[in-house]
Amino acid sequence: MKKTNLKTVPETVPMGAELSNSAGLPSVEELKKFYRDMLLIRRFEEKAGQLYGMGLIGGFCHLYIGEEAVVTGIQSVQKPQDTVITAYRNHGHMLVCGISANEVMAELTGRAGGCSRGKGGSMHMFSVEKNFYGGHGIVGAQISIGTGLAFAHKYSGDGGVCVAYMGDGAADQGQVAESYNMAALWKLPILFVIENNQYSMGTSTKRHAAGEFYRRGEGFGIQGERVDGMDVLAVREAASRALDDIRAGAGPYILEIITYRYRGHSMSDPQKYRTKEEVEQYKGARDPIEGVKKILMDEYGVGEEALKPIDQEIKEIVREAAEFSQSSPQPDPAELWTDVLKEE
Repeated sequence: MKKTNLKTVPETVPMGAELSNSAGLPSVEELKKFYRDMLLIRRFEEKAGQLYGMGLIGGFCHLYIGEEAVVTGIQSVQKPQDTVITAYRNHGHMLVCGISANEVMAELTGRAGGCSRGKGGSMHMFSVEKNFYGGHGIVGAQISIGTGLAFAHKYSGDGGVCVAYMGDGAADQGQVAESYNMAALWKLPILFVIENNQYSMGTSTKRHAAGEFYRRGEGFGIQGERVDGMDVLAVREAASRALDDIRAGAGPYILEIITYRYRGHSMSDPQKYRTKEEVEQYKGARDPIEGVKKILMDEYGVGEEALKPIDQEIKEIVREAAEFSQSSPQPDPAELWTDVLKEE
């Protein structure tokens, strides 16, 4: 693996750690799509934060601002038959899976037009049509379910891979180790993605995690690597190689992706465990959207004017989603009795 220059990264990232870094550039159209997808997540989450502050979104709400490159890079190299499962910080994952901003925002406001008909809210979104199996509020629970999805892929022989996301806090859960064991034993097609944003709620990884996350599968014979999660091209490259290995029958793979959230763990987090200077250093030197924008401008000669239509398109999508989320009707009370039993 190549070493990335970490001089611009705050010390919360293990300095000198080996990170898979980007090599080679995609086409200008691919880069523009990465820019668009990440910008959609960013602007959507900013609007969700506003609606939460207005009291239009209830319960918990976990924003993905700063982490956009992770899911964007991985989704770009997936295949249609692949399945995705993640935890409660799931809005961005749903958007890149192809679920409309209208449906996701309406779900946040608990409306009938939401992707889970208003019954899942921020933390429990779902879309079988898009092979998205949640959104799970129980820390680490999605990894066991994801292992089951991988078993289904292998059993049916459909060539699919389950991409199972977890945070650094969930990576410490016992059921994750149990899932590693079963996945390795049966050589299941699953990509375990640890979105290491360096704080498990408010606790630094230095204080709660011994050893390296990407090496925790070694005892089971699972390959792993650490990736620069603020670089969408690095994520794309590492995910492409990992998925190729999995599809070739090598069994599970672990990607520990070092990323950073700009907002608190949830909307109720006062963020007293880190300094404003640390957050601003990431925003100024490591922002994933600005990174792609810089490549477009410096390497491809794409000017600001050429990106303005994308910015305007995203602004309009988010504006429409906010309006739809408030105009969509409340769920019918009869919906309390639906989706609780699968009829055969």
